[in-house]
Amino acid sequence: MEYRRFDNTIIMRIDKGEEILEKIKELALKEKILLASVSALGATNDFTVGVFKVDEKKYYSNEFKGNFEIVSLTGTINTMNGEFYTHIHMSAGNDKGEVFGGHLNRAIISATCEMIINIIDGKVDRYFDEDIGLNLFKFN
Repeated sequence: MEYRRFDNTIIMRIDKGEEILEKIKELALKEKILLASVSALGATNDFTVGVFKVDEKKYYSNEFKGNFEIVSLTGTINTMNGEFYTHIHMSAGNDKGEVFGGHLNRAIISATCEMIINIIDGKVDRYFDEDIGLNLFKFN
């Protein structure tokens, strides 16, 4: 991983063999990021994404291996109970143009990943909502 910071924007490159969520956490802790939006593209050969079934309040994961282009990666960095938290979704397409995606659990970079992190001045924590079964933004 390498990155450059320009005021409240960070341009980051995640390298072959590195895991995306680990690198986001490493960067956020180093740069003391409490709130930011994240977007990226790149290539992966091993990733796991989940889908939340609302009626069951449960995530189901799907693992993919092979050659995939990350066509969209988007999400947030913030906090939960004052600690680092991130919520990222990713979609990746194969050589047939089929795209798979969902809540990102892990993704290993196969070539490169180009990420832009826009830091937002402020802080928004999260709390677990029993009714929905998810960690939601907490604004008070």
